[in-house]
Amino acid sequence: LVVLNGAISFAYRLKLEKSLAIAAVRMIVQLAAVALALRFIFQQVSPLWTIGVASMVAAGATFEVITRQQHRLKGWLGLLLSASPAFLSGLVTTFLALAVIQPAPWYAPRFLLPILGLLTGNTLSGVTLVLDTLTSAATRERNTIEARLALGATRYEAFQDILRQAMRTGLTPVLNAMAAAGIVSLPGMMTGQILAGIDPVEAAKYQIMIMFLIAGATAISVLAAGLAMVHFITDDRHRLRLDMLVRAKD
Repeated sequence: LVVLNGAISFAYRLKLEKSLAIAAVRMIVQLAAVALALRFIFQQVSPLWTIGVASMVAAGATFEVITRQQHRLKGWLGLLLSASPAFLSGLVTTFLALAVIQPAPWYAPRFLLPILGLLTGNTLSGVTLVLDTLTSAATRERNTIEARLALGATRYEAFQDILRQAMRTGLTPVLNAMAAAGIVSLPGMMTGQILAGIDPVEAAKYQIMIMFLIAGATAISVLAAGLAMVHFITDDRHRLRLDMLVRAKD
């Protein structure tokens, strides 16, 4: 099937054959390495190991968000804003889930790490979309924003329409996933549990809980990322500071 994808790319001159091959090899190596690492970590049940892996999740979230933005904040602010909303919202909702399930201590890696990774991974799309939409619109509609600021609008009033559209864009993927769950497709967690022999009703209960957690984490991260970006690309005198942004190719 991967070769089929490569053949389609070659036939239509998409020039994706190399990227497809690299992505396929990376996926195999990464998943194999993670599986072996998790087997070891699950046997330790140590808070240090759990925190260490959680830190790797945060680092991975930072890299993924940054690489998907056309414009990003310069320096450490860009790194902080890229990682914090998705990871922290995922972390908070993970602890909420564990508080309800109460399977083991909070640092039990078998429960904390899969849920944290699942939530953080899903919120990444929302954070990436809201940041990319907002910064692109700010660059494109610079004159309009500066005119509103010159007329006395605050930074958030000047960005009101842009921020609203960016948040709608960031929340669209999770809304589509919730609307399609059970009708168009069976979500991954439910499918995995059913294949593992779990009763479909019990699998559905867990999937409903996870979808609500994903929706909550995404909403929190999208709101936090959008408001933070507006704050950072304006100053205390409510002036637009697009010089705080750098293009991805730079």
